[in-house]
Amino acid sequence: MGIGGSDMYRQQILDHYKNPRNYGEIEEATFTHVGENPMCGDTIEMDVVLDDDEEVIEAVAFRGDGCAISQASASMLSEQLAGMAVEDLEEMDRDDVIDMLGVDISPMRVKCAVLAEKVAQDGAEIYFDELDVEKTTTEDDED
Repeated sequence: MGIGGSDMYRQQILDHYKNPRNYGEIEEATFTHVGENPMCGDTIEMDVVLDDDEEVIEAVAFRGDGCAISQASASMLSEQLAGMAVEDLEEMDRDDVIDMLGVDISPMRVKCAVLAEKVAQDGAEIYFDELDVEKTTTEDDED
């Protein structure tokens, strides 16, 4: 990716950080889950609403605090998840998030970038009784 593309994506990240989309709380969420990146103090809490068949994500809201990458990633992801099949959420990986951000992420920042994805995935797995954790953490990630 050229410098121009990188500048455009950096501006997009800054915009999502300063003007986060879907920031807030959904009172009647199907599930809510929280996670943190202890390395730099990022926190994300996500509310997700599933359709009646529990197969499609209808709405997402998030709240949290942290660096521009973690908060912009949560904002951008919240837009992508609305209308997405739960199965597609479960199949997402760190490369999908990095591609969404559109910039090269240093190894130290990857955990910031993927926090929201991991919170959404873990929240779904907890809801469907596939995982039993209180809080998601990026502390033990291999990346």
